[in-house]
Amino acid sequence: MEEKLRAFGAGVNDLIGGKSLSRAQAKDMFRQVLLNEQPDLQQGAFLAAITAKGATPQEIAGSWEAIYEIDTIKVTPNVSSPLVDNCGTGMDALKTFNISTAASIVAAADGIVMAKHGARAITSRCGTVDIVEALGVDVECDVAVVKKSIETAGIGMFNGMSPKVHPTALGRILSQIRFGTILNIAASLANPALPHYGVRGVYSPSMIAPTMDTMKEIGYKQAFVFHGQNSSGTKGMDEMSTLGPTTVMELDRQGAVSSYTIHPREMGMEIAREEDLLTSGDRELEALRILRLLRGEERGPRQDIVCLNAAPILYMMGNADSLKAGVERARSILDSGRAIKKLQDWIRAQSSDPAMGEGRFNDLMARADTPA
Repeated sequence: MEEKLRAFGAGVNDLIGGKSLSRAQAKDMFRQVLLNEQPDLQQGAFLAAITAKGATPQEIAGSWEAIYEIDTIKVTPNVSSPLVDNCGTGMDALKTFNISTAASIVAAADGIVMAKHGARAITSRCGTVDIVEALGVDVECDVAVVKKSIETAGIGMFNGMSPKVHPTALGRILSQIRFGTILNIAASLANPALPHYGVRGVYSPSMIAPTMDTMKEIGYKQAFVFHGQNSSGTKGMDEMSTLGPTTVMELDRQGAVSSYTIHPREMGMEIAREEDLLTSGDRELEALRILRLLRGEERGPRQDIVCLNAAPILYMMGNADSLKAGVERARSILDSGRAIKKLQDWIRAQSSDPAMGEGRFNDLMARADTPA
């Protein structure tokens, strides 16, 4: 045991000294964390050291591999279309409302099969699992229920903090930390359905390339990775931004990677104000506002940013021929009522008690009729 402690500690020392691990080394060290083979202090030191150094694509891929092999219950939904995932990594300076969740519902309403994998709030104020639960989706169900939801409703959410999804350790680790780590990327990629098409927002411009390299390393066929900024460039978000420029890296179907910057005005949008996009942190209030948005009732900056973040999904999967066209298609989906119908389908499908989920949805719909 002493030898294992010393070897692990030597790896932590290497990271503190700025030395990077190979994919195999990262996988082995993270395997020991998952299996609780190291004391808590050593585990925390490893996560802090690799985060402070800046994780490489090989380190992220190795950590992802350990999580996926050791601590992920795997499923293969029986669907005729490719599976797509979208999420943010957290750790960003701008704590916006849950844009990616609304964007995924819009995409699913257009026939794109969404296999989501998220977590409760760790570094944010209201995580994607929190808001989906508040809307009436069962996030504590077995993976078989999520699989069925993906197959029947075209959308499902795997709870990354549930022992029914990651039974060994991931929930234990995530529940004990309140700072961003390599897990913000590696764990988010450990999707039980293993989609090969993905859209990811990251917390820093420096994480765009490593995240894209990791996604290529683990088998993604097409992907978008981006980081948005406010107008002054002093704050960032793990979303495409309507406040200022967004730096984008795109992996196309030929395997080529391109980088570019987009601006909201190029997408036909007005520049938003930060205060219009921030979350209240109140799950019930946020759920009601998302319902109104999905019903096509809330226009302006919140609708704009949801449409902007649905656009890369629609474009990547061939439902739009450009990002700008994707924005307009997303807006038409919201105006048509298809998005709110898709949410209702999702709540019915991903539920251990469909009647309870339907009741929750109907209650929220009634409350959403009352002006905020």
